[in-house]
Amino acid sequence: MKKRIASIQRTTKETNIAVQLNLDGSGTAAIATGLPFLNHMLELLAKHSSMDVAIRAKGDLAVDYHHTVEDLGLALGATLNHALGDRRSIGRYGWCLLPMDETLSQVALDLGGRPFLVLQMACRKKKILEFDLGLLEEFFRAFVTEARMNLHIHQLYGSEPHHAWESVFKGVARALRPAVALDPRVRDVPSSKGRI
Repeated sequence: MKKRIASIQRTTKETNIAVQLNLDGSGTAAIATGLPFLNHMLELLAKHSSMDVAIRAKGDLAVDYHHTVEDLGLALGATLNHALGDRRSIGRYGWCLLPMDETLSQVALDLGGRPFLVLQMACRKKKILEFDLGLLEEFFRAFVTEARMNLHIHQLYGSEPHHAWESVFKGVARALRPAVALDPRVRDVPSSKGRI
């Protein structure tokens, strides 16, 4: 089996980001973004998707977190897209209903090539420490665009913001796991069109 490993280097005047991804890993993570809360969320994404993820990011955090968070989404999505190649033999779809204490999140995704994000959060709290939680929508929008993924996130209920976003990231990870997995019964791309 061909190794499904990819790496991307994204450098702008605002950020310098390196991402390495192994779709057939064991969930190891080496994450250094300069943003501790985001590090934690990305570590959860790696662990629960069983993908090996290494991310090193330096950004203009003294100006704003926006550039770094959005560019991380772009770089991670591009790396996932590259690792998937022509998407032959993948499960393509994934979904998860994930509880986290008082919180419940529902995630469904399609790696069918058309990017779209639907994000509905019941928890309306704006910050965790100094981290603006609104930036996570920017992260996911950038991620789905470059990954060519349709992603629907619905955090159904929950009042504690850490639990709310942890259930989302774990839910995305658990939905990605079967979507990127190889299905031995599918020998071509999983689309009636013959290509994704």
